[in-house]
Amino acid sequence: MRDTVFDATELAGVVEEREADITGRSKRLWLVRDDLCVVKLIPSLRSFTYDRDELVDETGPLRLDFYEKAAARLSEAAVECAFRARLGPDTYLADYRPPPPFEVIVKNVATGSTTRKYPGLFPDGEPLPRPVVKFDYRVDPEDQPIGEDYLRVLDLPVDLMREQALLVNDVLRTWLNPLQLWDFCVIFGFSAHGEISLISEISQDCMRLRSADGSPLDKDLFRNGASPEELVEQWKRAFDGL
Repeated sequence: MRDTVFDATELAGVVEEREADITGRSKRLWLVRDDLCVVKLIPSLRSFTYDRDELVDETGPLRLDFYEKAAARLSEAAVECAFRARLGPDTYLADYRPPPPFEVIVKNVATGSTTRKYPGLFPDGEPLPRPVVKFDYRVDPEDQPIGEDYLRVLDLPVDLMREQALLVNDVLRTWLNPLQLWDFCVIFGFSAHGEISLISEISQDCMRLRSADGSPLDKDLFRNGASPEELVEQWKRAFDGL
C-alpha cells in the first residue's frame, strides 16, 4: 500500500537544495527515498527529425496540467501511475521506478514514423483498422524500433505491457473525445515485486492530438515551425473540454 503521508513543502524544497540525481531529456529527478522522487519538468521541445531544439517556459506547467488530469482518469480505470501529487507549477511527487531503455508506442492513425519508415503501407493521416503497438529502443540521437523477442529474452512481460498500453489508449480516447488521439508513447517501470506501473508523463509533448477539425494540439506544431506563442495558445485549446 502506498505511503501517502508527506510534507509537500519540504519535498518541493529539495529542488532548491541540491543538484538533481538524474537529468533526462525533459525532466530532472531528485530521489527522496528508494521508491519516491520529486520530478521537475524541463520545458524543452525537441525534434530530431526536424532538427529543432528549444525551451518554451510555459509548456512545463501545461504538460503537468495535462498529466495531472490524465493520471486521475487512468487511476480510476485501475492503471497504476507513478504520479502522486503536484508540488508546484512544474514539479510533482512520483513513485520511482528505474526506467527501462525502451518505450511503448500506440498508433491509432498512420503518421510520423509509420509513414516515414514504412513508405507505401498506409496513406499519411489514415486511421488504422485497429490500434498498433510497437516498442522503441531509447537511444540518442533518435529512438529505434526494437523487435519484441529482444525484450522477451530479457524476461520482460511484453504481452502485459501491450495490454496496459491498449488500456491507456482506450481510457485516453474516451476522456479526450471529441479530440482525436492519433498516437502516444509511454514508459512502464516495475517495482521490486514485479508490479507494472506507468512511469512516464501523459501530455501533449508525448502524443499527437488533433482537434475535431483536424488541427494539431501537440508537438507537431513545433515540428512544423510554429512560434512559441502559437504553440502555447493551441496547447491551451486542448483543455477547453476537459
